[in-house]
Amino acid sequence: MKSILDPGDEVLVVEPCFVANAAAVEMAGGVPVVVPTSVEHEFQVTGADLEARITPRTRAILMSYPNNPTGAVLTPEHMAQVAAVAEKYDLLVISDEIYERLVYGVEHICFATLPGMKERTVVMSGMSKSYAMTGWRIGYALAPEPIIAAMKKLHSYLIMSAPTMSQFASIQALEHGEDDVAQMRDAYDTRRRFLVERFNAMGLTCFEPRGAFYTFPSIVSTGWTDEDFCERLLLEDRVAVIPGSAFGESGCGFIRASYSSSDENIFRAIERMERFMQRHGLRHAVPTL
Repeated sequence: MKSILDPGDEVLVVEPCFVANAAAVEMAGGVPVVVPTSVEHEFQVTGADLEARITPRTRAILMSYPNNPTGAVLTPEHMAQVAAVAEKYDLLVISDEIYERLVYGVEHICFATLPGMKERTVVMSGMSKSYAMTGWRIGYALAPEPIIAAMKKLHSYLIMSAPTMSQFASIQALEHGEDDVAQMRDAYDTRRRFLVERFNAMGLTCFEPRGAFYTFPSIVSTGWTDEDFCERLLLEDRVAVIPGSAFGESGCGFIRASYSSSDENIFRAIERMERFMQRHGLRHAVPTL
């Protein structure tokens, strides 16, 4: 953001999104302009959504697909709409693709591979999700050379380097980790389908995620806010989920539940949630495993 923005420049931030996205724009002196998406449209951003919020100060579009927290994957049709808007208004597209290897029943398409987008896209990714290296702090960016040059200049003053051991671990992951990635993706897929089915059965309507490792069920039927639901569930039954509102206003009324934990912990958590719902008269319990 510091490489591409002047003070007051606007960035269209597609929501729901990772909590740091809008803050990163603000810290660079820019102005985040929220572009909401909804479960009714499977959290797909459209060209019309973006175009309605463009001003003479708009500099870039920031989007994250596969998405955290929803698990949505942008369809080729909607990707083409975003590309058309970027070209029409001469915008950069900052495409966070950190979950690119974790998709289910669909194919991930790198945004920069779309016609005409290579020279106006910054792709961000890393090792944390695809290769289970969270905490090793290895990421990377792909962008036109002038942007990369500016990023490298800033990077040299802000961060010395990524840890050496993490760099060697990344080489091993890239050269020898494909079987592990496939095994992990299959395990996530099984958990994904299990959680979606159980959430729907207990009355928490759940959009089917196609990427990442999160489910994003609605808790509107309970009559509680997402923050109240999460706090009560944590204090009463020791199950931790995240309020959807933490990911922007578009996430209000949802909770984010990760399926990156073990099968055993996921089964235990869902059974506790079912008891929690029954105890509060929100839903009759469904049979446990």
